[in-house]
Amino acid sequence: MSLVVRPAAAEDVTELAHVMGRAFYDDPPFRWAIPNDDVRRRKLHGLFRILLKTVHLPRGGCEVVVRDGKIVAGAMWDPPDNWQTPLVTEIMQLSPLVFLLGRHVVGAIRGLSALELLARVHPREPHWYLGVLGTDPVAQGGGCGRALLESRLSRCDAEGLPAYLESSKEANVPYYERFGFVVRDGVTLPRNGPTIYPMWRDPA
Repeated sequence: MSLVVRPAAAEDVTELAHVMGRAFYDDPPFRWAIPNDDVRRRKLHGLFRILLKTVHLPRGGCEVVVRDGKIVAGAMWDPPDNWQTPLVTEIMQLSPLVFLLGRHVVGAIRGLSALELLARVHPREPHWYLGVLGTDPVAQGGGCGRALLESRLSRCDAEGLPAYLESSKEANVPYYERFGFVVRDGVTLPRNGPTIYPMWRDPA
């Protein structure tokens, strides 16, 4: 079955958000932020919908993998010098987050605090930032991640620009190393949170 990588569009938001919700259901930082399994299962796609609409999609770096006419994976890239979320955007996100999560909104607040912690160690030099890379569980192991990484990293190499990401699982570190990423110091989230592994890649 052939995989097609293309830019994400506004009409992809709902489908892509559900793919990401399934892909990150068991992801350590999301389990830490929203420990209730049922809430995470029901609400995570809504969180990704908010992030796509208010942050990543408007920046023009998102791509999806389409297989047999369906989106099965996506990458949320932010272009150089445009990875930080302005305070006004964070404020605008609060209302939909409260509506989405209700009494579980503390998880979103915990997640935002984690993002602030990661922002402190985020490189300041121009680079492409991979904020999120996820594949629907039914399509994992089928080359979707590779297709998405190669699509953007070839552009990084052509432009002579580095790339940066944060691996939320230690087990994924060797995978990214195969694409030229190198681990920087890990960041452990507070309150018995997981360790996240910032990774940097110089252009080839």
